[in-house]
Amino acid sequence: MGIVPVIVVAAVGLAVTMALAWLVAVRSGRSGWVDAIWSFAVGVFGAFAALIPAVDGDNHQRQWLVAVLALAWSLRLGLHIVVRTVRDGRDDPRYSQLKQEWGSNFPSRLFWFLQIQAAAAFLLVLSIMAAAHNPAPAFGLGDWVGIALMLAAVGGEALADGQLKAFRADPGNERKVCDAGLWGLSRHPNYFFEWLGWVAYVAIAIGSPVVYPWGFAALAGPVLMYWLLVHVSGIPPLEAHMLRSRGDRFRRYQARVNAFWPGAPKAAAVNQGS
Repeated sequence: MGIVPVIVVAAVGLAVTMALAWLVAVRSGRSGWVDAIWSFAVGVFGAFAALIPAVDGDNHQRQWLVAVLALAWSLRLGLHIVVRTVRDGRDDPRYSQLKQEWGSNFPSRLFWFLQIQAAAAFLLVLSIMAAAHNPAPAFGLGDWVGIALMLAAVGGEALADGQLKAFRADPGNERKVCDAGLWGLSRHPNYFFEWLGWVAYVAIAIGSPVVYPWGFAALAGPVLMYWLLVHVSGIPPLEAHMLRSRGDRFRRYQARVNAFWPGAPKAAAVNQGS
């Protein structure tokens, strides 16, 4: 098919998909569906970009490896969000806050907001594509490092989600802040492992030794995800919600536990008994 047609199909497909996600969110009143649809879209179009022959010398084994990794990540995250959306009668607090801020303009502004998400998804698909079309022989050191990173990412994110779910299931923890397990090492371990999964594509794309300069394009994935998760749509709105709903309990948690990078509790906060 060639690189350009694949890129065009992915870009248009993602834009149309997020337009449909907007329609679902507006008609159902449940914005949680947006994130599930976005996750599935990245996986499906990422696998499409990985499997379609695009350059001379494509390695079919690597193409299938990357497609499977993209789909596995997409299914785990997407299904987790679907289950959460179905079980939780409330809307996602981040979108609820946008509803309050945007008022009557919420439907129209949400449409363009989701098109920005489509653009972000497109960059992630390019990262997957760069990894899949590395022409080096499979399976090299970069492939195995990528597989290990993706397994750690998917497993770690699933563990963090499970620990949070178990914490919330205990009636005694109502209005408390989860600091169990991985949540005692990072305030957002699920975000950290989400980011780590995109580092896996960099390892596969660049490889060892480096024979594919275009592989560095895969850096767009982890760079974009770090920016989104830490500075834009991840930590800032979620922590603002937690401060409104948990107050001083969450402030003490912030003082004690790193926001993103897992690590030991902050010494100063521990010494103060926080």
